[in-house]
Amino acid sequence: MNQEKIGKFIASLRKEKNLTQQELAEILGVSDKSVSRWENGKTMPDLSLMQPLCQELGITINELLSGEKLKKEEYQEKSEENILNTIDYSNKKIKHTKSIFIFLMTTIGVVLITLGVLFGIDINRMRNNEPVFFSTWGFLYAPPINIEDAKIENAIKDYLILEDEENQHYDNEKSFVAMRTYLLKENSKSNYYVYAWVLQKKYYLEDGKVKEDSGSSIPYKFEVVKTDNTYEVRDYDIPRDGSYYERDMKHIFPNSVLRDMDDIHNNGDIERLELEIENQVKLYFHE
Repeated sequence: MNQEKIGKFIASLRKEKNLTQQELAEILGVSDKSVSRWENGKTMPDLSLMQPLCQELGITINELLSGEKLKKEEYQEKSEENILNTIDYSNKKIKHTKSIFIFLMTTIGVVLITLGVLFGIDINRMRNNEPVFFSTWGFLYAPPINIEDAKIENAIKDYLILEDEENQHYDNEKSFVAMRTYLLKENSKSNYYVYAWVLQKKYYLEDGKVKEDSGSSIPYKFEVVKTDNTYEVRDYDIPRDGSYYERDMKHIFPNSVLRDMDDIHNNGDIERLELEIENQVKLYFHE
């Protein structure tokens, strides 16, 4: 299954329909970032989205998985090929999952044996005001982190803007980012996890008027590293769309962060992020 070929196929059909990534995303009920990742060959659409995507693009699922439009005489051959590719793709995922499960079950025995030792280590580290990464108390303890939070947030914003501006629709288009940080956790002396909700929007100038092109509102987990007093985003994780969303949220974010995020649309945080971007836009376009 050639994801890159499928991505280019989706992009070409979308353009034939005169749809932007944002417009296609709104039709399917996903973010424009998801559409971008499909078209770049980074991910495949969720199974629940394949049929509505194909209906919107005017193709069959067989053609989608082939990454090209098919002639009548090619349908049977490609259908069988796509079925085999899909089975192979699924089997690889199942084998990978089984390997992880076996590994985890093997390590449980070792973990249980060492719990008594870890209990003493945890107590000693807490007395010395040092972080506890595996606590036998059932909670995570970490001392106050003495770092430059603003520099870390700025590094994240710069990273997101640079990534977002790789897919511009207009020459004078500009990306803006506002974020609400829920937890900044030190994983080591030069490695941090940042849990945040990010609002991203793109604007452009047309006939002297500022217009919005696209936007997204997504929860993130960032991994940030510090090198020579400079912070850089090494990696990030976001929940997938559709049926995977709730499961991914529980897997990516700590319970304390999840509780706060659940209230983001009621406590005024989204409105504050909108206002922050509005002020950025006015400053940039000199309104």
